[in-house]
Amino acid sequence: MSTPRILEPQILPIESTGADLPRLRDELLRPAGLRARFKQTLDWTPDARDDRIKALGGDPRVASVLIALVLRETGLTVLLTQRADHLSDHAGQISFPGGRREPEDLDAAATALREAQEEVGLAAKHVEVLGELPEYLTGTGFRVTPVVALVHPPFELHADTLEVADIFEVPLAFLMNPANHQVRVFRWEGGERRFFAMPFSPAENVAPYFIWGATAGMLRNFYRFLAA
Repeated sequence: MSTPRILEPQILPIESTGADLPRLRDELLRPAGLRARFKQTLDWTPDARDDRIKALGGDPRVASVLIALVLRETGLTVLLTQRADHLSDHAGQISFPGGRREPEDLDAAATALREAQEEVGLAAKHVEVLGELPEYLTGTGFRVTPVVALVHPPFELHADTLEVADIFEVPLAFLMNPANHQVRVFRWEGGERRFFAMPFSPAENVAPYFIWGATAGMLRNFYRFLAA
């Protein structure tokens, strides 16, 4: 039996949060600390997935995303997009710039940088690649490599409106605080599914960006990597 599609994840119940997990040291959320961390060989385990993978045509499709950490005066932020509502995959969801690997891409970083240029106009000259996180398998049949990078202002962004409805930034400190990591549960007759969510409101009385699914899962793995 296939898993029903989750249409309104924001109304599903919160089963738990990561409030009991350790907070990261401040230096790990700064450029120098991140550079040093990616040079280390760490023994850590990504969070277990609760999804069943729908491999289309055999193996999952290969893709990359760019976890772009923007150097702002108030601290690092994570560059995110809201996907256009008409897209066939993850329509309307919050995501990192990224997409499928093309034959001309030399590696995962090349895919992530090309897609970021195409989707939001982020030029590679502003991007300092730090490293990669483990591949993340999505329920829609993608094998995604998250490429983590620092982004140096000033730069200009221009959304490809065919794919991107909005571009925004969220403080890295918020996303790496495990107390903000919710586990929500979707139950239906015959099964249940759990997923991470990290709702972020940019201002008081403003509806939050509902970060969930694969994007939240990759951010959770980023936390696990930094906490190792």
